[in-house]
Amino acid sequence: MEVLTSNWSNVESVPKTYIFPLDSRPGKLEFPVCNNIPVIDLDHNHPAEIIQQVISACQKFGFFQVINHGVSENLMDETMNMYKEFFKLPGEYKAKFYSNDINKSCRIYSSTLSYDNEEFHYWRDNFTHRCHPLEENIQSWPNMPIKYREVVGEYSIETRKLLYKILEMICKGLGLESGYFEGEISKTHLISVNHHIPCPDPSLTLGMPVHSDPNLITLLHQCDVPGLQILKDGQWIGVHPVTDSLIVIPGLQLKVISNDRFITPVHRVVTHAKEARTTIGVFLGPSPESIIKPATALVNCSNIEPVFRAFTYPEFFKAFSAGAKCDAQVALNHFRNKP
Repeated sequence: MEVLTSNWSNVESVPKTYIFPLDSRPGKLEFPVCNNIPVIDLDHNHPAEIIQQVISACQKFGFFQVINHGVSENLMDETMNMYKEFFKLPGEYKAKFYSNDINKSCRIYSSTLSYDNEEFHYWRDNFTHRCHPLEENIQSWPNMPIKYREVVGEYSIETRKLLYKILEMICKGLGLESGYFEGEISKTHLISVNHHIPCPDPSLTLGMPVHSDPNLITLLHQCDVPGLQILKDGQWIGVHPVTDSLIVIPGLQLKVISNDRFITPVHRVVTHAKEARTTIGVFLGPSPESIIKPATALVNCSNIEPVFRAFTYPEFFKAFSAGAKCDAQVALNHFRNKP
């Protein structure tokens, strides 16, 4: 079969290589919906209260949704439409970007980067490219749809501003120096878009692996088709988007810097029987040269032992890539200080 699922047509049954073992597949089609996810209004009149809400959400829930965040509704809609159009483009055009090389600055692939070696495939295509510095990366982006570079370029700038605004709130909430998260610790900036075509039987397969985000922080723009689920108290629950909201997910590197105060949620994506689903992820992460460790202000001043030892991002990814399941939470345990 054609590797990219977005090139498929008239799919009447789930191919064998996409059917997961009984203990890994969703099985049922109905899941409870999480109704108590924190929704934070970033245009609130009391900045100190917003900061408190952000810190509380990072500590108690692991992620939150933001509204009145400054990214215009029109830009959000235009960008989502760019990606819906992109995945409908002819296979010959998308093939120009096909690669499983993690070092390629602009790439499309299906399932995971280990497609050729994995036993079961995930029901998704992924399109990822680097965004910063914009002038160094934009020429590698698609020139179709026609306005892709213009629209996505603006979107990458505005969402980057938003993430730094949230990171600065976290600085203040944790008592870190202003600008702590600027520079090498957040130098890597990616847009990563997942596209899932309608699936004949969503009970048999998954749209994405069960995972925790290995980066610093994530901004997720959902469409109106459900699919995102988080593992909460041992149960999978659905995360339905609030209109015009964006989801913020603290990554594992932020968990380290907070000295294990923050939660990085385990989540996955299930498929939909009738509608395609497209989501836009914006990721900030450390450069290869960055040293990741608990913030000094959180351990030295309060005589608290650091939960993690210092490591580089490549060291983390080496542990992350080892083993068949590539579990980011397990990889992080390699860097915990022994009691």
